[in-house]
Amino acid sequence: MENYAYARVSAKDQKLERQLDAFSCCGINFDNIYCDKKSGKDFEREQYKKMLKRIKTGDLIVVKSIDRLGRNYDAIIREWKYITKDVGADILVLDMPILDTRCHEKQLIGRLISDIVLQLLSFVAENERDNIRMRQAEGIQAAKLRGVRFGRPRIAIPENFREVAAAYTSHAITYSEALGLTNMRPTTFYRYVKRL
Repeated sequence: MENYAYARVSAKDQKLERQLDAFSCCGINFDNIYCDKKSGKDFEREQYKKMLKRIKTGDLIVVKSIDRLGRNYDAIIREWKYITKDVGADILVLDMPILDTRCHEKQLIGRLISDIVLQLLSFVAENERDNIRMRQAEGIQAAKLRGVRFGRPRIAIPENFREVAAAYTSHAITYSEALGLTNMRPTTFYRYVKRL
């Protein structure tokens, strides 16, 4: 029997330390901790898949909270069933001790309560994901109305661009000479030449 842990954050600049600290308190071997920095919308995550390949009957997977496992209601229920029923491993959610399949496997009432709590928390996780997306879209829309521009700032076209582009397209100068004269990146130069 092995103990594994899974941690996840949605963005590369977010930190995993809080989850990792919780796992170290559980005495989980560092080599058995899998971490992804990816959205919880689905289970297409590299480290999660690696962990699933290793687990077997009797093993335990620990997560800090159910939304770290995922934020898609149907997918969470499906993965939970796969791990606990198909593989025969156990799951422990540290922030919700009632979601500890080791305690309830033999007791019907315990399984019922765990299933209800799991479904409720999975719903809350997906609902929060939807709310985050909605707030983000509203924020972007409000910023656009205020004139905020998104993406990279536009690159100023050099004053000599038209002459250099004309010389390049008429084969009077080479591509690298044109780049040197305009001090532009290759893709930018080519994009502006196509617009002309």
